[in-house]
Amino acid sequence: MDAPRVASVCERMPAEQDLDDTAEVFGLLADSRRLRLLVALLDGELCVCDLAAVSGMSESAASHALRLLRAHRVVSVRRSGRMAYYRLADAHVRMLLDLAVAHIEHTEAVHPEREL
Repeated sequence: MDAPRVASVCERMPAEQDLDDTAEVFGLLADSRRLRLLVALLDGELCVCDLAAVSGMSESAASHALRLLRAHRVVSVRRSGRMAYYRLADAHVRMLLDLAVAHIEHTEAVHPEREL
């Protein structure tokens, strides 16, 4: 074991709660329908009805997914009368999505579980 290196890594390790919160965000991003909503928001703010149309979800299902994303500070909402307009919460979310999409576009994924 390389004790100095292990100690250095341990010093830089985020707090347990921060790791749990990060894992929850990645869990939210692991759902392709929620991810479709987020990718749609890369172009800017959209209302729930437009997001439902883009994602192929019902407005109710899209609203539920957006509530989850909002609770984890992945998206934010602006209300105008009865309409709700969603956008990505901040530049960090945009960067995370941009990097994930770029990674997939430039690599060939191997899915052994799909080759059955």
